[in-house]
Order: sequence, then structure tokens, then C-alpha cells
Amino acid sequence: MSLEEPDPRAADGALAEQTPDELAALLGEHVIGREEHLNAPGYVVRPDEVQDVLSTLRTEAGFDHLSCVTAQEYEDRFESIYHLRKYDDPTQEVSVVVPTDRENPVSESGEAVFRTADWHEREAYDLVGIEYDDHPDLRRILLPETWQGHPLSQSYDQNRPQVVPLREHANPLQEDTREEGGTDADTMFLNIGPHHPATHGVLHLETTLDGEQVADVKSDIGYLHRCEEQMCQNGTYRHQIMPYPDRWDYISAGLLNEWAYARVAEDLADIEVPEYAQVIRTMGAELCRIAAHMLAVGTFALDVYGDFTAIFMYAIRDREKAQNILEDLTGQRLMFNYFRLGGVVWDLPEPREEFFEKTRDFLEELPQALEEYHDLISSNEVLQMRTVGTGVLPPEVAKSYGATGPVARGSGIDYDLRRDDPYGYYDELDWDVVTEDGCDNYSRLLVRMREVEESAKIIEQCIDLLEDWPEEDREIQANVPRTLKPADDTEVYRAVEGAKGELGIYIRSDGTDKPARFKIRSPCFSNLQTLPEMAEGEYVPDLVAALGSLDIVLGEVDR
Repeated sequence: MSLEEPDPRAADGALAEQTPDELAALLGEHVIGREEHLNAPGYVVRPDEVQDVLSTLRTEAGFDHLSCVTAQEYEDRFESIYHLRKYDDPTQEVSVVVPTDRENPVSESGEAVFRTADWHEREAYDLVGIEYDDHPDLRRILLPETWQGHPLSQSYDQNRPQVVPLREHANPLQEDTREEGGTDADTMFLNIGPHHPATHGVLHLETTLDGEQVADVKSDIGYLHRCEEQMCQNGTYRHQIMPYPDRWDYISAGLLNEWAYARVAEDLADIEVPEYAQVIRTMGAELCRIAAHMLAVGTFALDVYGDFTAIFMYAIRDREKAQNILEDLTGQRLMFNYFRLGGVVWDLPEPREEFFEKTRDFLEELPQALEEYHDLISSNEVLQMRTVGTGVLPPEVAKSYGATGPVARGSGIDYDLRRDDPYGYYDELDWDVVTEDGCDNYSRLLVRMREVEESAKIIEQCIDLLEDWPEEDREIQANVPRTLKPADDTEVYRAVEGAKGELGIYIRSDGTDKPARFKIRSPCFSNLQTLPEMAEGEYVPDLVAALGSLDIVLGEVDR
């Protein structure tokens, strides 16, 4: 079945939920062992049967979302874990566990079934050292190609000096950009970034042009890689990991990032968060979402037609108002470090009435501000000409690449973890998931602008609840042990709805106070993979618009 052809059974709604035994029967002799992760049943399969297993789970059981691929090393083996979910119901999950020989860590690639496996498997090869047969482009993705060793492998020597020479000059025009007769086409190789203002940080786009149109584009990432996963593996659950998530998407999504770690660690340690703290978390997270979307809208307009004076500064103005409230709440403007396992670090600022009044004033001004944005941006003929019908991403293609957040919802995919896999206080509040069916750059812009309205509705309801909350019941933190040591070999994957999409974390414990494996599922990492699908055949300005519509932050892409 091609990516453009949806599963015909999907028209009848979500496929029925299968029991672990039914899934095992469906996979039959492919299953050589069973595991039980906290979030999903796990099925151990042979390394040369990965495609058959993934294809069966996708087409026969409806697991159409490969959200993450985790690679890790044990004393006796290497292991890949394919974390599968359903777009129609992400609470239905399954883990495909693929052990490989320690001396010859080779596994079959899942890219033929899920396109998103391309980058995930390249990262597994780069950092852990697992090789994937039949992978279309198995090479390093975060580190230079000449790097020696794999940083997350047990045998890696951190003290070994790395000498990274420049490669000899090579013709970047590959065979796939030539005409069928073998003669060179009218092509030109163009580097965009990593210092170009339109690449949103240190992103390098290797672009092949056929005349004025994009024939091919490859994203070269890794310039901002800090091995955040390894740093988290060196920190304790209770105290030392929480400051790091703020630095993944370092622009506006601090509390959303913190919630991703809090959710997975609280599930791992069976910590129940007080209801009052859940309301505060929900309010703070939506303030971060507004701040993130304001920046996305402003930079997108800057990318498309260079309006800095009006639109970009208008967006920054309103983003700063949200940041002021977050500073009152957390004491910081970017690196908040406000969440704690079991709740939040402190209660609302005093006097509470002033904080509520300031927040309500901000919410009351938002409708007029959004009306101005629609006048200046979405109603602007220049922006419409540049974005309507460009950067098209069909829904089935978006699903195969694991796209989530506004990128997926701009392609009509009704997927939002706040509603579909509830956490915090979201399921107690009245709000709507925003989708657009245009599948283009314009639709992704509209989704973010409309989501600001929904976030404002959520914040207002949280304020109403917090104002009336009895003082004697304002419990901000559960009673959490000073040292957390989850049971040995416990595994869990959990995710939250970040500003950019599904932000997930996998943790495997080893009985100590530090994770044995800490894997970050970045929505920006998966969403960025869709860029060639949106840009090929378009003009260079449309490529820039498509990249801007993804709203990536390289700190989260590279981690």
C-alpha cells in the first residue's frame, strides 16, 4: 500500500483494540519472547523479521504511528525498540523489541514500512552502534562522518581525541538528480545555512536545484548536539534531571518539556500528583504554548515576506506578556525549572489576586491581538500567495513520517495527546482540538493561531478553579522519597503534547537512582524529516516557507 493510499478500513473509524494475546497470535511465529513495559506489551522478534512484524502491526492491527525508536546496549546484546501507537487512539501501544548479537549488532531496517524510521535508525547507528540492513542511507546523522566510536555504547572512550579532517572535495550532484539518459541535468548545488537566518538556528540544508525548482533537499543536523540523553543518564531521578528539559526546546516550551520528564518519571515511580498541582501545571503549560506559537507566527511571517517591524514585533510583544506571567509564576523567563516530581516547586505568587488580575488582563487582550494578526498575516494577499497550496503534506505521508502537533493537525490529522491520552487536568476542561484540511503552509499557520484561542480558554478555566480552591487543600507536591530507585529492568515510554507535537521519553531503570537508558523523542526531529516531501518541486522561497511552517528548534532536534 503506497503512502498516498489510506487504509480502507480506517474509514470506519479506529480499529478495535486488541489484547496482548491477540497481538501475539497475529504475529505468530515472529514472536520469540514477551515483555511487559509499563505503557505497553512488548514482543521480542528476530532481527531479520522487523519489516514483516511492523507491516503486520500497521496493516492488520492499525498501529500506524511509529512514534519513536530506542536503541540501547546490555551486557550480552544490543537492542532496538520500535514504539508503536495509533493515531486514532494513542493509548493503544505496543513495543517491538529487536535484540541483536553483541559482536555483530545488525538488524533489519523498518524504513520500508515507516519512513520516520530513516532518521531514528540513523541516530541509533550513530550514538549506539547498531547497523540496519536495507537502510536507504545508513550514515551518521548527529556526529561528523569521520567520528570514531559511538558515544552511548559501553565501550566508548570519552578521553580519546577526535581528529575530524575535512573530506576531499566531491561532486554533490548524485545520480538521482540526473536525467534518465545519463547526461547532467541543469542542476546546481546550493548550501542554505547553517548560519542563514531562515534556517532557525544551526541547520544546514543541502539543496539541489533544477533551474529554480528544488530537485532534492537534505537536512544536515547535529551542529547543536549536546548528548542530553547521556547527561540525563548521569543524573538522579529525584533532583538532577529536571533542570535539563528546559534546554531542549529552549525558546518557549520549558514547562511543556519539564512535564514530559515529570510524566514518565512519575509513572515509573508510581507517584500521584495532587489535583491542585495538576491545575497549576496545566495553566503554566498553556502559557508556554501561547508563547511558543506567538514566536512561531512571528518568525513565519518574517520568513515569508520579511516583515520585521510590524508582525514580528507584534508577536514578540504578546509573547513577552505571556513570559511576564510565567516569570511571576516560576521566577525565570526561559529556563523555568518549576516542575518537581509529584507537583510544582511552589504555589502561585502572592498576592494571588494581582496574579489572577494580570493573567485575566492578558487573556482579555488576546482576541483583539489575534484579530490584528488575522488582518496582518492570514488576510495578507502576499502571504496567501506564498503559502496556500505550497508545502503540501498529505495526511498519510505525514503519518508515515511520524508527524505530530500543528504539522499533523494542519494536514487534517485529529491527534492531540492532551485529549487522546489525557494527563494533567485537560480532561476536566472544555476546549477543542484544532485541525485544518489544507495540508499546506497556510493551514499550519492557521492551526497555531487558532490553538492560541484554545489555550486561552484552558488558562481561563484554570484561573477560575484556582481562585475558588480552598486554602486548606492547596497541596502543591506529593510526598516523594528523597531517593528514587525504580525496580530493576522496568521500562516505560510516556509523552505529552508539546508546542511542536508529541514530546516523549523512554526510560529503562536498573535498580539504581539513575536511568540505565534515557531516550528523548523530539517532535521537531520527526517533523523535520517531512521537509523533502513538502519542498521537492517547489521554488526556493517555498522551501523556506515550508521550513518555517514546521516551527523547529534545533536544540530539540539535536538534543
